[in-house]
Amino acid sequence: MKKTPETRWYDDACGTALALEFVGERWSLLIIRELMFGPRRFGEIKANLPGVSANVLTQRLEGLEEAGILVKRKLPSALSVQVYELTQWGYLAEPVLQEMGRWSTRSRRHDVSLPFSPASAMMSLRTMIDREKARGMRMTIAFAFATDAFVGELADSRLEIRRGETDKADVRFVTDPTTFAFTVYGKLPFEQNEAAGTLRVEGDRAAAQSFVDLFELPEKLAD
Repeated sequence: MKKTPETRWYDDACGTALALEFVGERWSLLIIRELMFGPRRFGEIKANLPGVSANVLTQRLEGLEEAGILVKRKLPSALSVQVYELTQWGYLAEPVLQEMGRWSTRSRRHDVSLPFSPASAMMSLRTMIDREKARGMRMTIAFAFATDAFVGELADSRLEIRRGETDKADVRFVTDPTTFAFTVYGKLPFEQNEAAGTLRVEGDRAAAQSFVDLFELPEKLAD
């Protein structure tokens, strides 16, 4: 990213200051979050960040591309669809997002009822999983949202998630991201959301409950 008197925010050798020069502007980190599970088109990114204008999103994408955090490319298809994708360095930002998430959820201002994007829901799972509880567990979990689908592989306390579908899942959650968050963190019984028509649990229900039990929000420490 070019440094000019207009764009330089900090004169500080600290790596944190440099990181903020790359991603400190509003929406930048959330754009990275949306790309963490693979390339996305401009419209897909904007649909999952409803508060950002097209103009601001364009500016942030250009800035992240200039910084080397993402690239834009054409998909190999007759339509030549343009997508944005994180670079190898860009993907290394995931632990940063996770630590920020764990830290911020200790605030009482954290509101799980606010809208979640599908990518945000998946990032939440990778962030908040209790690895000790997950030790020895193995299962394949599918997540089907209206606009996106993911497959999770839980093995040896690690939860790997990729965008896509599978017909070999032990458990499949068919829902929306916000309902899913309430199910996981609010510990609402499956039957309550199923009765409301906002959730369908397919496959091994005992395994589904065991999976949900791996996640819990931390104790609140700040107002």
